[in-house]
Amino acid sequence: MSDFVIPAPLQASVAVAGTDARFPVRRIFCVGRNYAEHAREMGNDPDREPPFFFTKPADALVAATATIPYPPATENLHFEAELVVAIGKGGKAIDEGAALGHVWGYAAGNDLTRRDLQAEAKSLRRPWDMAKGFDLSAVCGELVAVSSAGHPPASATITCTVNGETRQSATLGDMIWPVPAIIAYLSRLVELQPGDLIYTGTPAGVGAIKAGDVCRVSIDGLGAVTTTIA
Repeated sequence: MSDFVIPAPLQASVAVAGTDARFPVRRIFCVGRNYAEHAREMGNDPDREPPFFFTKPADALVAATATIPYPPATENLHFEAELVVAIGKGGKAIDEGAALGHVWGYAAGNDLTRRDLQAEAKSLRRPWDMAKGFDLSAVCGELVAVSSAGHPPASATITCTVNGETRQSATLGDMIWPVPAIIAYLSRLVELQPGDLIYTGTPAGVGAIKAGDVCRVSIDGLGAVTTTIA
């Protein structure tokens, strides 16, 4: 094999809780409008559509307890607390009943969004890429392996606080499309591979964060991820 003509990009990865190991990340898929109340707060009817997906580049990942700059080209940066699913076994057209067998682990995550750019893109019927897939937009906490902790129950609470004030709170059971259904549906659109991450949507209560704010997302049994906006 010939040498690369430029330095090869570093492998994106996230930390694994309780170890020095890391989980290599291939692709990042995100589910839109997967909590009914959030769909309504964004002006949509949650009863009318199947799940839809957008992506973020793997190098947009932000580690736990990171401090990041306020991103350029926006005046309305939003937090979105999410459960992150790490795929350990690939497949296509995965049966929903077998879908959880493809999960390696879970983490708390934050889908940072340039909401003003998203609104503009929606109004012009253009893609959301620059609203969702910008640098340092995919916050992901340490992954908790299924082999050590199992799958989080539907009763697990997902919470987001900004400067200590609760802004989002729901249970994972409030998802319109639970994890097995998301994996099964997505695997009929693309072939999933080990190293893929799936951000599973956010509850109601999304809002703006500004320079100096500290945003913390926690999920029962999966710990928390804290992000400071410089």
